[in-house]
Amino acid sequence: MTSYDIAVLPGDGIGVEVMNAALEILRALEPRIGRKFTLTTHPAGAQLYADTGNALPDSTLKACRDAHAILFGAMGLPHVRGKDGTEVIPQLDLRFALDLYAGVRPIKTWPGLPVPLRDPRAAQIDLVLVRESTEGLFYARGRGTIEGTGEQAHALDTMKITHQGTARVCDFSLRLAEQRKAAGKRGHVTNVDKANVFTSMAYWRQIFEQRAQAFPGITTENAYVDAMALNLIMKPWQYDVLVTENMFGDILSDLIAALVGGMGMAPSADIGDHHAVFQPAHGTAPDIAGRGIANPSAMLLSAAMMLEWLADRHADAALAEGALAIEKALRTSFANKEVLPFDFGGKSTTADIANAVLRHL
Repeated sequence: MTSYDIAVLPGDGIGVEVMNAALEILRALEPRIGRKFTLTTHPAGAQLYADTGNALPDSTLKACRDAHAILFGAMGLPHVRGKDGTEVIPQLDLRFALDLYAGVRPIKTWPGLPVPLRDPRAAQIDLVLVRESTEGLFYARGRGTIEGTGEQAHALDTMKITHQGTARVCDFSLRLAEQRKAAGKRGHVTNVDKANVFTSMAYWRQIFEQRAQAFPGITTENAYVDAMALNLIMKPWQYDVLVTENMFGDILSDLIAALVGGMGMAPSADIGDHHAVFQPAHGTAPDIAGRGIANPSAMLLSAAMMLEWLADRHADAALAEGALAIEKALRTSFANKEVLPFDFGGKSTTADIANAVLRHL
């Protein structure tokens, strides 16, 4: 039986709880699709940093490099801070170490779950935001400075936009639009920037327009980030693939999650040329950790994204079948109103939702 090595990093807070649900689903899939998943858990996270002074051990990083894919829970705790006063966020270190340049956030509406937009067209929301994840304003992490003293003091963070970094994430987004077009979607990419103000963003737009010329079957447009924030509330159903800089993507990706009910329904992936990490977009939620009420849907959908990526990378149709099975089982569970997560006003526990998915597998 073909086997895939998966590095499992549960992390902190509810990351551990939703990860357990995902591992249960993956094990249940094995006999159905005829594939074996070797699921090996490794330490990482803010609590590990508090205990040992190291949030991402070398042994964990090596295991991630050696694995076929990385499945990630949630990491970070508000009270655990580094020496510079910022939160300990090892997922950023992993992102840079493995050169995971494309942050992918797909969202869609789900039958049976309430959404905040009253317009009936909200039922048609199905878009993907792709965020450049290795530079932009996040380049400044650990490099910022505070200069001067007293009232003359000022802080500086630097945005870095490179040709290579921008070109590859634009190509990724355009290829993704091609794949979506082949599946019946629009095949349209919207570049989101602030080219009317910043030289770095004007350079970004120039590169996007150059790369788009190599994809004649894909339609494209440009939009300023402030206008996009408005349009994603007013008419999100009009968009297919969005591509943007790191900080803009960090903000807009949370906004689009709200369109479909919140972070509990927002899977994500950080993808590079050789490695990929799959994780729910939500945080560790220490306020509900240990109560068994976390919504595991984003984690389950992230596992499905992992299977899709592996299927494409290894030309393995059985993995694609598994990904579809997870999504269909979750969709059926919600559509039949078998479960309703706490974050939607329901009373279904983490185990309730996982068990509903298992029944439909």
